[in-house]
Amino acid sequence: MYSKNILLIVATLGLGLCHTAAAASSSDWRTRSIYQVLTDRFARTDGSTSATCNTGDRLYCGGSYVGIQNHLDYIQDAGFDAIWISPVTAQLPNDTAYGYAYHGYWQQNLYELNSNFGTAEELQALSTALHDRGMYLMVDVVVNHNGWDGSPSSVNYADFYPFNKASQYHPYCGINYDNTVDSANIEDCWVGDTTVSLPDLRTEDSDVATGYQTWIKQLVANYSIDGLRLDTVMEVDTAFWADFETAAGVYMIGEVDEPNGTYVCSFQNYVPGVLNYGTYFPLFAAFSSTSGDMDALVDMINTVKYFCKDTSLIGSFSENHDQPRFASVTGDMAAATNIISYTMLADGIPIIYEGQEQHYNALGGSSDPYNREAIWFSDYSQSAPLYVLVKTLNTLRKHIFSDDSSYLNYQSWPIYSDTTTIAVRKGYQISVLSNKGSNGASYTQSINTKGITNTEFTEILSCATLSSDSNGNIVVPMGQGQARLYYPTSRLSGSGLCGASSKAKMARSPSARSVARPFYA
Repeated sequence: MYSKNILLIVATLGLGLCHTAAAASSSDWRTRSIYQVLTDRFARTDGSTSATCNTGDRLYCGGSYVGIQNHLDYIQDAGFDAIWISPVTAQLPNDTAYGYAYHGYWQQNLYELNSNFGTAEELQALSTALHDRGMYLMVDVVVNHNGWDGSPSSVNYADFYPFNKASQYHPYCGINYDNTVDSANIEDCWVGDTTVSLPDLRTEDSDVATGYQTWIKQLVANYSIDGLRLDTVMEVDTAFWADFETAAGVYMIGEVDEPNGTYVCSFQNYVPGVLNYGTYFPLFAAFSSTSGDMDALVDMINTVKYFCKDTSLIGSFSENHDQPRFASVTGDMAAATNIISYTMLADGIPIIYEGQEQHYNALGGSSDPYNREAIWFSDYSQSAPLYVLVKTLNTLRKHIFSDDSSYLNYQSWPIYSDTTTIAVRKGYQISVLSNKGSNGASYTQSINTKGITNTEFTEILSCATLSSDSNGNIVVPMGQGQARLYYPTSRLSGSGLCGASSKAKMARSPSARSVARPFYA
């Protein structure tokens, strides 16, 4: 194994001589919107849209880098300018009690690629194709653990590379997630269970830390990677991340899967971005039921604003491969429209998980593995209502920060809420969202815009208009649980929305380095 991997390292370094990373910074990522791709489930090399993929079987279904490249039009036409793909490293190879490692989180060798997804040349070709379109590549990486089929006592550490000594791993213990104060338990104990064991690396040790730094520097350079999604961030020694980020040289966004927004935000002290799990949980609850708690959502929006170091770098999401499909909890299309509207227009970088735009409902169950469906069954429909919605929202978001150079620095401001409705202002844009559902009655809702007076607004989804009075009040016509998304009519020029002209070329995104104070703060 040792000589084999030395050859792999040399080959990998050889690739690195031919390609350089885009070195996209955190500032560069602020204007982006991300489409999350589960590599095995997005598109097959052969282009089949009928190939079998039973999610409950937990098998590889044939998705590949070539498949993704062949369907970039589908992603870009929806307005996305970045994709996040699954971990690329070689995985535990056999069928386990939990199936195969098609997801990419049971790696065994950092210096080999997962051949099920394609070759090094095909991954590089995907990266090049993205860059030719002005799009970014984000790769999921795991540094916390490796994967082993069996109990902790049965692990043969020699099967791992490059960390193949038992002394490079913590002894087995289970994590108590009910006590986040005990950071030693969370960082040193093992995620998962004892059926498929996930040996926990000693990332606090210099040989492990420097080994990871060498690897990530090469990986980013070899495949011109623009950003990293970091798995299981809270389970890794916090001091590890600074040198890892320096070695990577690109934006990183970390997973801290906890409902405590203050705790999640605290990890921005160690990595540039965090997935906004704090807001995710009350957001999902607020819109998945007609009795959802809007007050809890408002409270968390304000908590995240206060405790996150930079809300422009957090990830706004409402579905991913670890969480339930929204449509599996409620099939109401109005509810889906509202939660996606919030996701796309909230603070930070919006992320849509593949299939959310097709209203996938995780047939057979709500979460893993049923929420990991093959997207080819949708025939990549660009007329699906939520695909059209996401495309419109991407267009609006890009237009707003082209129109208003301070927009990305504004923080979401809840300006109204009651038991069924929330209105959020971000710059000049106002979202009025409801959880009443498609059968909700019609009514009017008076909302004060907090300073935007005597202004005509256009509602982006219906193209209806209304105007604020001299006190900044608007009267919003609500009905059938539909979202209302407003922007000043005079500022829509160049957007191509609601009859406004389209710009031949979108204006350059504002620099994220110039931080402007929100005018309403």
